[in-house]
Amino acid sequence: MIRIGIDVGGTNTDAVVMNGNDVIAGVKSATTSDVMTGVVNALKDVLAESKMDASAIDVVMIGTTHFTNAVVQRRDLAQTAAVRLGLPATASLPPMVDWPEDLKKAIGNHTWLAHGGNEFDGRVISPLNEEELLGIAGEIQSRGINTIAITSVFSPVSNEFEKRAGEIFAKAIPGAHITLSSEIGRIGLLERENAAIMNACLRDLSAHVIEAFRNAIAETGIKGRFFLTQNDGTLMDASFAEKFPVLTFASGPTNSMRGAAFLSGVHDAIVVDIGGTTSDVGSLQKGFPRQATVAVEVGGVRTNFRMPDVFSIGLGGGSLVIDGPDGIKVGPTSVGYRIKSEALIFGGSTLTTTDITVAAGNADLGDKGKVGHLDKDLLDRTQAKILAMLEDCVERSRLSPDPLPVIVVGGGSILVNGPIGGLQVIKPHHFGVANAVGAAIAQVSGEIDRVYALAEIGREQALNDAKARAIDAAVAAGALRESIEIVDVEDVPLAYLPGNATRVRVKAVGELHVAGAKNAA
Repeated sequence: MIRIGIDVGGTNTDAVVMNGNDVIAGVKSATTSDVMTGVVNALKDVLAESKMDASAIDVVMIGTTHFTNAVVQRRDLAQTAAVRLGLPATASLPPMVDWPEDLKKAIGNHTWLAHGGNEFDGRVISPLNEEELLGIAGEIQSRGINTIAITSVFSPVSNEFEKRAGEIFAKAIPGAHITLSSEIGRIGLLERENAAIMNACLRDLSAHVIEAFRNAIAETGIKGRFFLTQNDGTLMDASFAEKFPVLTFASGPTNSMRGAAFLSGVHDAIVVDIGGTTSDVGSLQKGFPRQATVAVEVGGVRTNFRMPDVFSIGLGGGSLVIDGPDGIKVGPTSVGYRIKSEALIFGGSTLTTTDITVAAGNADLGDKGKVGHLDKDLLDRTQAKILAMLEDCVERSRLSPDPLPVIVVGGGSILVNGPIGGLQVIKPHHFGVANAVGAAIAQVSGEIDRVYALAEIGREQALNDAKARAIDAAVAAGALRESIEIVDVEDVPLAYLPGNATRVRVKAVGELHVAGAKNAA
């Protein structure tokens, strides 16, 4: 199978062509302000370098930060109706209760509470009231809103009310974008509701972005299928991604970590991905990023969907270096994709971390003569500061005293040229495009998160049922059934609920099923 992996970052758009497990070619292309031009450029460059014909490509996998950036920057978000089914329960905490005011304002702060919802074991809190929902649909329509997020209490246990409400709204408001919380989040009402509302407000943007990606791929003559990578390092079909854009959050760091594991052959390590603007640091376990165990904030909103336990610092290849009265300051400001015109070595007037690395003789880029005037003391102090920042990150990612290796990837990894905190540093071949490699090797996953009453069915039966459901979910997402393995099983007794209730979460992962790979998604 011949695949192209693309990762769209803030500074560079990276692309690789892979044949099976071999990297045939890898290129970096500047990210453009309209993004698509950068993607087309990267595709054309990587096809030229690999000497491959566009018709030979089976699949294209893209990792993008489009949707995360839209939420963080509060732009391109649709006016959204948030409808919660749970009355008379939950009225004391309305939808979006903990959202930042500016984000609430950006999507209109339109919320409704209605009857419905379930207890943890599926018992009904109150029946669904169709008249009530039709009244809400009328109000939504009168406000000119076309995007609806529906959340029912304990919907991962029973999603009947959400589905029925979705059908009622779809009939009352033809063409509306409807997001059901049970299709996105895990158990935990407010966080799941937040994820659903956030997904809903991105639906208009996702239709536009996915269509633009399709056009970019078609423009280069590639006929293969097209997937996006999601935040747990696995793939989703383009039409699925259009419905669930929120699942792409944090896919960039995840791709880098998966790519780092693949290129280095090391499956338990700390990964430092140094880009042009930021460094992302996380921990690899069995070749996959360690998942965050707490609610993850995106743009100031708590969510509870799958996210890697990764944190970022403002250190990259384009970070500004300032020698002030308080000593050396590196980042967080960066010249980003303008490095080719603003850094000293490229004839600019801004001192960056890349200039320091070239001046110290640790990298061969640009015109070294343009940084010959920098004094050794400045170089030594800046490099010590960069190392201290990285050591601090690596220590934060370590969960045990075991001396795990540190895999350094990303275009900015020229900043590293020795051990970090006494730990061995691995810089694999093709380290600069590890994130695109991570996208190209991504697998397909299915996950299930349910509460079982063990008094009724027993632990073994509950686990087997959850595993079977996770495998079915992976097959539905496009995995080859024979290749699927269970990679994560978690069962947590819920002492505060009757019937020996236990929450079971299972994740299954398999290889992409490429029968008929020539059909565009």
